[in-house]
Amino acid sequence: MRQLANIVDLSVNPIGDPAFRTRCRQTLDAAGALVLPGFLSAAALATVRLEGAEHSPAAFYAASKHNVYLRPQDESLPAGHARNRLVVSSKGCITDEDIPAQSPLRTLYDALPFRDFLCAVLGEEQLYPYADRLSSINLHYARAGQELGWHFDNSSFAITLLIQKPEAGGHFEYVENLRDADGGEMNYAGVTQVLDGRRAVKRLAIGEGDLVLFRGRNAMHRVTPTEGNATRMLVVLAYNAQPGIMLSESARMTFYGRL
Repeated sequence: MRQLANIVDLSVNPIGDPAFRTRCRQTLDAAGALVLPGFLSAAALATVRLEGAEHSPAAFYAASKHNVYLRPQDESLPAGHARNRLVVSSKGCITDEDIPAQSPLRTLYDALPFRDFLCAVLGEEQLYPYADRLSSINLHYARAGQELGWHFDNSSFAITLLIQKPEAGGHFEYVENLRDADGGEMNYAGVTQVLDGRRAVKRLAIGEGDLVLFRGRNAMHRVTPTEGNATRMLVVLAYNAQPGIMLSESARMTFYGRL
């Protein structure tokens, strides 16, 4: 735990405490989302923000249109059907191999006490990094007008750290339990209501340095467009429940522009 003392504010987030872990897991299980305010220490947050600014010229920027289910279009259904309606996602990204060896992000990602905490909260036996050199730690940039369109995740959990808030916009919005992916219930009617703005959505209050655990497989979610001159910076810490997993070549080309 000593290796994390200067990176994680352990006085606020005692990740080694069994009672704290239990409370975190109960919150995540009940709400599908867990926000731990002030998770990064002020010094670590400042360092990562500076690293992000210094490496931003190397970011790969891309915009794509996709449906909520992140699947190929179904030609048997109309273009306006919830299964086929297109939304836009646009962002920049630097990859794992761009993260400095001495970065607090790498120390945090590799630290066994942090992984043990994640396993306890997520209900996983083990967590492993990606086998490819790009996918484990990503830093995302969203400039003015860039956004993450409505979608469901393919993975069962996501782990993020907000590094820099924009002046306005950049809000994380979601509707939990909107589908049952394992049961094959896609809830096209409910998705249509969200896309049309006819269904209430929830918004997570996330501050700089906060750690967020989110179950997005059955929760439809998005990040609204960034507004103003400040770039939204968000770190994604990606793990797998099995060793040796690589992000597919097509996904790497889409997200990173290289293999």
